[in-house]
Amino acid sequence: MTPIPEPSTPSSQSFFMPAEWEQHSSTWLAWPINLDTWKADDLREVENVYIEIIRSLVTGEHINILIENESSQNRITSLLNAIGLNTRQIYFHKILTNDAWIRDFGPNFIVRESSTGRQIAINRWQFNSWGEKYDWEKDNEAGEKIVRESKLTWFDPKIVLEGGAIDVNGRGICLTTSSCLLNTNRNGGLSSEKMEKYLKSYLGIKKIIWLDGVLKGDDTDGHVDNLARFVNPSTIVYMSEEDESDENYLGLKGIEETLKKARDLDGKPFVVIPLPMPRAIKENNFRLPASYANFYIGNNAVLVPAFNDSNDVIAQRTLKTCFPKKQIVPIDSRILIKGQGGIHCITQQQPMHSD
Repeated sequence: MTPIPEPSTPSSQSFFMPAEWEQHSSTWLAWPINLDTWKADDLREVENVYIEIIRSLVTGEHINILIENESSQNRITSLLNAIGLNTRQIYFHKILTNDAWIRDFGPNFIVRESSTGRQIAINRWQFNSWGEKYDWEKDNEAGEKIVRESKLTWFDPKIVLEGGAIDVNGRGICLTTSSCLLNTNRNGGLSSEKMEKYLKSYLGIKKIIWLDGVLKGDDTDGHVDNLARFVNPSTIVYMSEEDESDENYLGLKGIEETLKKARDLDGKPFVVIPLPMPRAIKENNFRLPASYANFYIGNNAVLVPAFNDSNDVIAQRTLKTCFPKKQIVPIDSRILIKGQGGIHCITQQQPMHSD
C-alpha cells in the first residue's frame, strides 16, 4: 500500500479524526521493555498494570499488542491465561520498539462517512522522542510498520506530531499546546499558522484552541492529555490546582482562563469542569507529571489514573458524571508515572469502521 500523493490530504477527501469516546474496533498497546524507563523490579509492576488495562478493555473491544518475539507472546499469553482472560480478542504483532508510549509514535486513525459505512485511514506522523530526548529510531519505524501491516490507505504529513499533543471533540475542534507543537525541537519551530494548516488538512479540524502550560516534570514539553480533555463535543475537563504556592498553580490557572474564553464553531462557550491535582509525587526529589486528565476512554470503561491520593475519588466521581453509561475503572498509576507517563500515553484507539 502506498501513501496518498500530495497535494491530496485527508480533509480534502472528507476524512477527520473522531473523538476518543466514539466506538472503537480495538485498542493498541506496546508491551513495556525499556529498562531505562522502568527498572527491572518496576517493570514487573508495570506489566501488572498492563494486564489490568487489558482485563478492563477486552470485554468491549479487540486488543493489539506490539511485542519483541514469540517468546514474549507466549509469556504474555500465560500471564493473561493465569487470570482467566480469553485471548481470542487479543492480537500480537512482532514489531520492535524503544519504549511503551504508543500514543505518541503509533498510528493516528482517521475516518470518513460514505454510503457503504465508515471508512478508515491512517496519518503517518514522524516521531523523534519529544525532541530527541531519548532513543526513538525503533519507535519511529514501529509506526511505519503498523501502517504498512494494516494495508489501510495512509497519508504522510512529513512532520513530527505526537498523539498525546492533541485532543479532539470529533466536531471540528482540537485542543493543543503551543509549548509542544511550536517547539523548535520538533519541526524546527513551525509557526502557529503553518501548524494549524497541518492540523486542519490532516485531522479535519476547523478550529484549534491553543493552551499555554506544562506540568512540572513533563518531559513532553506540555502534552495536552495531561492538562485538558474533551469528554463530549461541548464539555472539557481540565486540571486545576487551588494551592497558590504550588509550582503548577499559575500555569493551570492560565489554562482555565483560556478554556472559559474559548468558543465552539457556533460561537458558544464550552462547559468546563475542573479535575483536582493529586499531591506532588517525587522520585529522587524530581516531581513527576501525575495527572487525572491522562484517562483513557474505552468502549465499555473509562480507565482513570489513581495515585493513592484523597483526590482519586473526586476525579473518579467527576468523570462518572461525564460518562454515566461507562464503568469507571481506577488504575493504580504510581508505577507508570515513574516512567513519566500514564494510561493515555500507553494506549491508542482504533475507531470502528465498516471496511
